[in-house]
Amino acid sequence: MSWQNALRNSINTPEALAAGMSQRSDFSEQAQRQFPLRVPGAFRDLIDFDNHGDPLLRQVYPHRQEELPAPGFSDDPLDERSRETTSGILHKYHGRVLLIVTGACAIHCRYCFRRHYPYADSNPLQGQWQDSLAWLREHREINEVILSGGDPLTLPDDKLAALIDDLQTIDHLTRLRIHTRIPVVLPERVGPALIGLLDKSRFAPVVVLHVNHPAEISHAAVKVLSDLRQAGITLLNQSVLLAGVNDNADTLIRLSEDLFGRGVLPYYLHMLDPVAGAAHFEVNEADALALHRVMQQTLPGYLVPRLVREIGGLQHKQVIA
Repeated sequence: MSWQNALRNSINTPEALAAGMSQRSDFSEQAQRQFPLRVPGAFRDLIDFDNHGDPLLRQVYPHRQEELPAPGFSDDPLDERSRETTSGILHKYHGRVLLIVTGACAIHCRYCFRRHYPYADSNPLQGQWQDSLAWLREHREINEVILSGGDPLTLPDDKLAALIDDLQTIDHLTRLRIHTRIPVVLPERVGPALIGLLDKSRFAPVVVLHVNHPAEISHAAVKVLSDLRQAGITLLNQSVLLAGVNDNADTLIRLSEDLFGRGVLPYYLHMLDPVAGAAHFEVNEADALALHRVMQQTLPGYLVPRLVREIGGLQHKQVIA
């Protein structure tokens, strides 16, 4: 099956996810309506459905806890809408911008900080791409573009190649970063054509993965990561610290070791962004620091990701440890 068909055939109902799933008392129809379930088959195959608290299932399952109001949790937890300079460009950090190239994702993670983002109003590929390029050409202080979304690797190869080619015409851009979850949730997507267009870019792209748990690293994902590394592409990982998913030291230590064994450097461990509907994933800072200390005591320094929090309006991540 092609990756496009695999993406089109992603699971979007609890019944398709697993037999009888919709009958669980913790399933929320309201949460499903507000942020639809979406799971690629490759990720579904990694879930242990005999385990009610499976950490992969917890990341994608519309739970009734999403309905509960939580003080301090909002639709725009990082105040991103105020940082949009032109359609699709978020200027949050010094010297670099995020380019929102699509609202599509291969998987809908329930803790996603952009689960309420108005992609329809902020997608440069919907007729506003030239405005984004013009803004970048005018702002010579920008030297790095971060492709984000949604997931930029949901774009077909021809559109992604055209986008990178356009960016390469802007001489003051020196780095390109791609934030993606696809190599672990839809590994079929990462084939020779995609790797080739990244490899030939003058930017020497950095691919920043999002892996939260060792069980996400399938045999297919291992092959994809190896192919990317053999092409000389730098691989980093950022995780989100999530209650009931990876909030124990053994899991985080194993994740760092497994990633590094596949050529991926642990980069950030994020505190949860306070997005409405995700409060049940929150780990308090004291517990997060305790977990991080165990990692520091157990792992070599280069395998310990920085524990960070993002605060809307700041031009950098707040490093906690």
